[in-house]
Amino acid sequence: MFADLFLSDSAGKIFRLNVAAGKLTEVSESETQFRQMAETLEKREEWFAEADERTASARGLNPSADQCVGFAVPLAFAESGSKNESFIVDIYQQVGFLGDLHRQLSTVPEGTKVRLKVVP
Repeated sequence: MFADLFLSDSAGKIFRLNVAAGKLTEVSESETQFRQMAETLEKREEWFAEADERTASARGLNPSADQCVGFAVPLAFAESGSKNESFIVDIYQQVGFLGDLHRQLSTVPEGTKVRLKVVP
């Protein structure tokens, strides 16, 4: 629902790309192990944010297969907070936007104040 991606490498390991944080982490040694872990409440909450999904759904945010929930202020920013406006967005646009944002932020020391300026 929030555009995170799960990817496999040629050895079959599964990785999670957390698009909000811009972090790629290995989550399992195989797809079978991944699917087993994804059945647990702990991993469903960690990986899929099920409680947040239910909250978004209750607010009428129900993306289709090629959409996701986006936020007016990207979650990478401390100011995103709990009153951050959420909306439905094309998943490919969202992943591309956040990827570009994280690329630009990759050279900025953590905790640095930045200003988001969207240029058409």
